[in-house]
Amino acid sequence: MQRTLRSLAAPLAAISALVLAACAGTMPATQASVDNTTLPEPVRAPAGHKVSMVTTGAGEITYECREKKDTAGQFEWAFVGPVATLADRSGKIVGKYYGGPTWEAADGSKVGGKQVAVAPNGSGNIPLQLVKADPAMGAGAMNGVTYIQRLKTEGGVAPAAACNVASRGSKQQVPYRADYVFYTVASM
Repeated sequence: MQRTLRSLAAPLAAISALVLAACAGTMPATQASVDNTTLPEPVRAPAGHKVSMVTTGAGEITYECREKKDTAGQFEWAFVGPVATLADRSGKIVGKYYGGPTWEAADGSKVGGKQVAVAPNGSGNIPLQLVKADPAMGAGAMNGVTYIQRLKTEGGVAPAAACNVASRGSKQQVPYRADYVFYTVASM
């Protein structure tokens, strides 16, 4: 009997792990969590705020080759703007993100904001970011959003291609991915 129980222990543990993983994968985006204590201090959401929605943005950032401001004859890839779709944890498209910055839910509600802080996220990746949200427009998912974090960034940095007088005005789109975490004020 003991030998039978021992031989079943490993398969039962594996099945339990699969069941737990399946349950976690079906958790709605609004219940996902972020451990702010593991993030760089500048991009942590302030105390008194809770996660209301977690999405993954996938899209591209456009850069344009321009002459540097106040430096005649020198050129750089200048940020023009992002375009991305926002998906929940199951992969369902729940909104879009575009220049402004603006996050727009599929229900038509949208929110913009101002960058508060950034933190590096490795070579070749745009930085992590914390944005303080402006009041939302329209009724829906973006109502009450107070802060937005950009986390787990991949790609999106300015092109490595030459930017000079010959390429002035040319534009390039660079693919990127990032998690966007939306916060609201925690209920008392």
